[in-house]
Amino acid sequence: MTDILMPALSPTMEEGALAKWFVKAGDAVKSGDVIAEIETDKATMEVEAVDEGVVEAILVPEGTEGVKVNTVIARLAGGLAASPPEGDHKTASSSPNGGGGPPKAVEGASPPTKTQPASPPPAPPRKEDGGRIFASPLARRLAEQKGIDLSGVAGSGPHGRIIKADIDAAQPGSKPAPAPAAVAAPAAPRQVQSLEQMGIAPGSYDLIPLDGMRKTVARRMTDSFRDVPHFPLSIDLEIDGLLAARARINALLEAEGVKVSVNDLVIKACAVALKRVPEANASYTPEGIAMHHHADIAMAVAVPGGLITPIIRAAETKGLAQIAREAKDLAERARTKKLKPEEFQGGTFSVSNLGMFGIKSFASIINEPQGCILSVGAGEKRPVVRGNELAVASVMSVTLTCDHRVVDGAVGARWLAAFKALIEEPLTMIV
Repeated sequence: MTDILMPALSPTMEEGALAKWFVKAGDAVKSGDVIAEIETDKATMEVEAVDEGVVEAILVPEGTEGVKVNTVIARLAGGLAASPPEGDHKTASSSPNGGGGPPKAVEGASPPTKTQPASPPPAPPRKEDGGRIFASPLARRLAEQKGIDLSGVAGSGPHGRIIKADIDAAQPGSKPAPAPAAVAAPAAPRQVQSLEQMGIAPGSYDLIPLDGMRKTVARRMTDSFRDVPHFPLSIDLEIDGLLAARARINALLEAEGVKVSVNDLVIKACAVALKRVPEANASYTPEGIAMHHHADIAMAVAVPGGLITPIIRAAETKGLAQIAREAKDLAERARTKKLKPEEFQGGTFSVSNLGMFGIKSFASIINEPQGCILSVGAGEKRPVVRGNELAVASVMSVTLTCDHRVVDGAVGARWLAAFKALIEEPLTMIV
């Protein structure tokens, strides 16, 4: 008998909703069968069985929300637990998380555990410093068979997860690496007062509970705004040439049913500018500055309950028609929570566009671990000075928010200069 546990489908996942069961008690399952659908704070993902067996009992009914990771959700007789398979999570050489047939769920689920009546499910292995170890189910099983201590294995999978290749490279009996030197404990989080404590009368408002997405957005943005030393750089761009080029491009693509947006052109220009100023296509890490090989552009998409940033991978290598198709598809699936984790995790640079809402200019919060985020305002007719004469032009304001640990003012200014040249003369994007 084996317990099937609520899997951790991402490194930040603490709980999820069991949206749907595709099996019932008595059903036989085999490796690769989809048995359930899990909703996380960002997406809806399918969970597959990793071995054959018979479903003995469904313990958590579909529609249940707030199911904690590692909760026993079902029991399987005659096989191993069901969870996302490692083999489906490939990493393409052109991007950190994309390509190669993306998986239906990601690694990170807890290992199968023998049934122990009246006992709570065991906690996942933890390192000596108390940090949780993220490893695929297959890696955990192989480690147990070989007598390898997972706390002594460095993970090479996404977000540092331990995968099969890491276990194959480890030696049986591997022990944890020496504990790092003690560091100062982080400051305690600020205690937030209730509305009543701040003078808001009880009963004078309606309270909407926080869902998983809103909690995650709140935590990540608070951490980024507090911990990342950032600064904004703003410029105005004349976009009459861009709008004219877009009209010509869409006329050429009309037969293919593709329509390129201003945001698609911005994404392409960002990618090309990052290749021309590679110092801006970087991330800060405690070990050093990571210089990214490709411009993986994350685009902010508003969805019910929050925000998500699907990614156009290696955007500098793609034409405008391909970027337009991908951006439309990603945005549509983002709004229905059908994105796969590798489609919104990672990225090297973000674009947030509020121009369609009439916002003239704004500054965004950095989306870690990226080094920059570009905020795009509305294009509008404004007076401009050319020589000693006044003229009217379509002008768009943009603001680049930079992580000062990796992108200083001079680098940010050079990137904006490259971006401005591309936007104001769109033909230079393809030459």
